[in-house]
Amino acid sequence: MPTALAARYKSASQRARVISEAWGEENLYCPNCTSPRLERSPANTEAIDYTCPRCDAPYQLKSQARPFARRINDAAYDAMKRTIVKGRTPNLLVLHYQPEQWEVKNLLLIPHFVFSLSAIERRKPLASTARRSGWVGCNILLVNIPPDAKLRVVTNGIPASAALVRRQYNRLRPLQKFPQETRGWTMDVLNVVRALGKLEFALADVYAFSVHLRRLHPQNRRVQEKIRQQLQRLRDLGFLEFVGRGSYRLKS
Repeated sequence: MPTALAARYKSASQRARVISEAWGEENLYCPNCTSPRLERSPANTEAIDYTCPRCDAPYQLKSQARPFARRINDAAYDAMKRTIVKGRTPNLLVLHYQPEQWEVKNLLLIPHFVFSLSAIERRKPLASTARRSGWVGCNILLVNIPPDAKLRVVTNGIPASAALVRRQYNRLRPLQKFPQETRGWTMDVLNVVRALGKLEFALADVYAFSVHLRRLHPQNRRVQEKIRQQLQRLRDLGFLEFVGRGSYRLKS
């Protein structure tokens, strides 16, 4: 990573931002099209760090020195909620770097069209003694996003080929046509299926997560009907195949 650019910064967070954004400008490409690079946004552009010069796809970069866990901090909860509902979420790049050697260890890409309200959680308001008293932030729940939608651009320091990342991105692209509520159900059921840890599973296995899915979608009381509907949708999207008698098989 280009550490020399941060020589004049004393704050660790500022150094990380300057270094990671410069690295992205030199190394990132667009999975939405064939552009080999992304252009950095003007300073102080809210929520968008890069834009593709060919297709205008927006990207946001979040970098951290610790490995990915269950959640990552994001901005204001209400603003993020509105962004998801209106379909304006940028593609998210989550970068894990090694701070001693300033090396990129892992990089995830989460396409903008897989985000749903179940992928964020509301944080507690800031205390009355805080400078922004009452401000409410949010977390992005990586654990609520299925592995299929967390594309591995770099893993343990080894980059995936751009062709592979683009194929995986294109596999998810049909989700763009669904409203966020429908998309949320599809992603949540896929996440449940992946959590089963089985290549072949039964409808009853997914029904066992009905309480969990009802918690994510409290407005819907016909959870089992929605599960069946989403399994059919996942079959149509090419993630599953139906093998008969309430049994399904994951497709690679």
